[in-house]
Amino acid sequence: MRIRKIVDLSHPVDAGTQVYPGDPVPRFAAASTIERDGYNLLHVSMGSQSGTHCDAPYHFAPDGAGIDRMELALFAGPAVVVDIPEPAPRHRITWEEIAPVADRLGEGVVVLLRTGWSRRYGGDAYFDHPFLDAEACRRILRTGVRTICLDTINIDETPDDDHPGEGFPVHRLVAAANGVIGENFAHLDRIDFPDPFVAFFPIKLTGADGAPVRAVAMQLEV
Repeated sequence: MRIRKIVDLSHPVDAGTQVYPGDPVPRFAAASTIERDGYNLLHVSMGSQSGTHCDAPYHFAPDGAGIDRMELALFAGPAVVVDIPEPAPRHRITWEEIAPVADRLGEGVVVLLRTGWSRRYGGDAYFDHPFLDAEACRRILRTGVRTICLDTINIDETPDDDHPGEGFPVHRLVAAANGVIGENFAHLDRIDFPDPFVAFFPIKLTGADGAPVRAVAMQLEV
């Protein structure tokens, strides 16, 4: 087996990284420099869910597992891409849109919801993203899937003054199933080959609710 192609699915993390409202903004500073110390070392300050990241059950379940306790198998696997072409702002992704690929879902599969919303990354419109319907999430979980990722900042609706949201039901459902959520994925449109293998391993932050990842899709040749 060899890797024929790798597609980077990650946003860069820097001072311009778009964060969920109220989350810490990443900040970098030079802790050491070659000129002064003989080597470069960066001081990094950021939230646990900065940039492309994943959520552990502890994010919404007080007794849920932290990111360091999750099985690594949840962060890599054959992916099934669900296309949601040209969704309207705050579009609710329903089971009817997932049903065409339902026979390919099962234990060990990574579901990738491809909405194209990452093209709006960096602007206010990014927060008016599509989101997964709770009943659709329940039906995905019933197939044995425990990993759901998408190219928006939130798998649930992001509330604002005009949209109160629904209390983050999808986060709670996945947490209760001891699954993981991947958010802020990028460049899903660059997956132009069948049967991608996706990997997005988190930094092993002790007891954390989530962690940044370097997400990739790979075309494998057996």
